[in-house]
Amino acid sequence: MSYTQKQITDALKLVQYPGTDKDIMGLDMVRNIKIEGKKIGFDLVFQKSDDPNIVPLKKACVSAILKFVDREAEIKGNIKVKAMHVVEEPKVLPKVKNIIAVASGKGGVGKSTVSSNLAVALAKAGAKVGLIDADIYGPSVPLMFGAESARPNLVNVDGKDLIEPHEAYGVKMLSIGFFVDPAQATVWRGPMASNALKQMIEEGNWGELDYVLIDLPPGTSDIHLTLVQTVPVTGAIVVSTPQEVALADAVKGISMFEGPGVNVPVLGMVENMAWFTPAELPENKYYIFGKDGCKKLAEEKGIELLGQIPIVQSIREGGDNGKPAAVNEDSVVGMAFADLAAKLNAAVDARNQKSAPTERVKITR
Repeated sequence: MSYTQKQITDALKLVQYPGTDKDIMGLDMVRNIKIEGKKIGFDLVFQKSDDPNIVPLKKACVSAILKFVDREAEIKGNIKVKAMHVVEEPKVLPKVKNIIAVASGKGGVGKSTVSSNLAVALAKAGAKVGLIDADIYGPSVPLMFGAESARPNLVNVDGKDLIEPHEAYGVKMLSIGFFVDPAQATVWRGPMASNALKQMIEEGNWGELDYVLIDLPPGTSDIHLTLVQTVPVTGAIVVSTPQEVALADAVKGISMFEGPGVNVPVLGMVENMAWFTPAELPENKYYIFGKDGCKKLAEEKGIELLGQIPIVQSIREGGDNGKPAAVNEDSVVGMAFADLAAKLNAAVDARNQKSAPTERVKITR
């Protein structure tokens, strides 16, 4: 039995390039189709040799051929990956040394609180820091920094209009919350949300920074794919509470970053709401959501536990009043976030030393 080229192309038209609504045939990624009996082979052409979608797209092509042409077709191992020679595009965030994604498997674990306070702690330790609120549907960074009324202006830099980030407590920040009515729900489809994130990244006047933290929405979505396809993410932090139901979703978050379609190293976990400590009894610890859940998961996954953040009333008050608790370095929370900042910097140093030499920020405790 032999197949026709139309059978092959029709099947491959059903394979979409991740993060887009275009198929690989429409993108002219399939070249030199060869058919010899049941043997099917072709070249799969990518723009870049390090495209993170190479492995999943090869698998998708194999599945499409076996499903829509013939499950007995000999296709595995017959797809050759090639990369086009293209002029390298200008680097996104060229003056930013480290881009850190802060994620969680589910909502309600305090990811934005951790992002905001970690940004402040890094800034207080001497780093130049930016914070991008990528939670398009539920932006909370403006509230946490007391900046709900901020409306960033456009500035002209080298003939290009850029968005000037709002700055507070030494942190430059942009959030969709600066551009929408806070009383109205943001009802956008995935591509609109992804484009909003790209605009804040690519059109922000970020300048020279040691860190940009990107506060991602909970779960796994188009936003996460847009991030890794837009900027060279140094690594990810996964935030969870020690509760089993939160840890189950944290596993999915870790898996997403480590998967072949994303391939972003997980620098470590942050256990939020690790225990409750009353202000009047600072030495007491009450494990409301369980004990050491993230620590055990981190050990199981072979990743680092970067920090354990207690539940203290000042965290909630600081978030509501627009003054992050990490501003007070001498408080229980301030010290916890200062330790987290130091451990993150060490993890980033180790990561950068493995890949390529880079200037590092010295943070000590």
